[in-house]
Amino acid sequence: MVRKGPGKARRGPPPGGGSARRNGSAPGPQEQRLEHARRDLAFYVEVWVLAARPITLTAAVVPVLVGTALAARQGPVDWLLFALAFCGAVLIQVGTNLADEYTDHRKQGGQDKYPAPHKVIARGLLPPGAVLQGTAISFGLSTVMGLYIVSQVGWPILVVGLLSTLAGYLHSSGPFPLGHHLLGELTVFVFMGPLIVMSAYFVQTAGVTWPVFWASVPVGLLVTAILQANNLRDRDDDRAGGKRTFATLLSLQAGRWVFAWLVYLAYAVMVVDAMSGVLPWYALLALLSMPQAFKTVRLLARAGGRPAFNAVLVGTAKLHMQAGLLLALGIAVDFVLKGRNAVF
Repeated sequence: MVRKGPGKARRGPPPGGGSARRNGSAPGPQEQRLEHARRDLAFYVEVWVLAARPITLTAAVVPVLVGTALAARQGPVDWLLFALAFCGAVLIQVGTNLADEYTDHRKQGGQDKYPAPHKVIARGLLPPGAVLQGTAISFGLSTVMGLYIVSQVGWPILVVGLLSTLAGYLHSSGPFPLGHHLLGELTVFVFMGPLIVMSAYFVQTAGVTWPVFWASVPVGLLVTAILQANNLRDRDDDRAGGKRTFATLLSLQAGRWVFAWLVYLAYAVMVVDAMSGVLPWYALLALLSMPQAFKTVRLLARAGGRPAFNAVLVGTAKLHMQAGLLLALGIAVDFVLKGRNAVF
């Protein structure tokens, strides 16, 4: 947990101060300034990591890995383009999180919401202006990376990058926040599922196919389950603030069923994809994550308080990461064992 102060000093003498410590004298002014600078840097790095919400970054990482694994079956991977696509997707997600934090603080009633660890403005860890600057930097860096990719593979990626950045900002910001008007679930499914998977595939192959779309559907369903878990946790606060999501409109029990269907449908689609040849059979390594799926669904069924719902959110993010990594690994294993020239 982030400390609200600079924290304890590190053990041992600071650089250049060893002799003073051994002689029993106090560190000098320069040594004290260096020690405070180190502590302040560590503190603010920890604060910015909290603001970025690392638990959500799997939503950006997994689809890029799956899309690139599918593309590897068609030809060699351009690792520079992969790295830029990977980092760009993560930065868009970070920018989205920071924009949500800034907007949530600014809107009426936002200051009264539960001070979760990532609420760095409400907890007084960062000023609103710094979070807004972080939002601009995240989206700006992702744009620069995207422009280089565009110069290598063509204009369609430019369109995707602009739409993804716009969707990330408009999810919780602007005159018509998508996440406040029953469009958040659809936006997350499209942009954090099929669109990123197909874009990562396009970056490597300069083309997309319907099989790639169907292969991306399980990824989209599981990332939407993350949002559903988040919305169920924030259901009371969102209702009080007038935010409209499926979790606020449906009963709590119905919201739990929606979550379960999103999770189990993702696995059903994987099996259908494998049976129809859309995915290789080795991709069903992702089924090894089903114990985590059962555990998370059961946890949600019993959840009553905010800590329990938060545990469901964390568990769903872990499930998305496990299933996605195993899916990408299975595709890669098939490529290694059988070679390229798949149906994609």
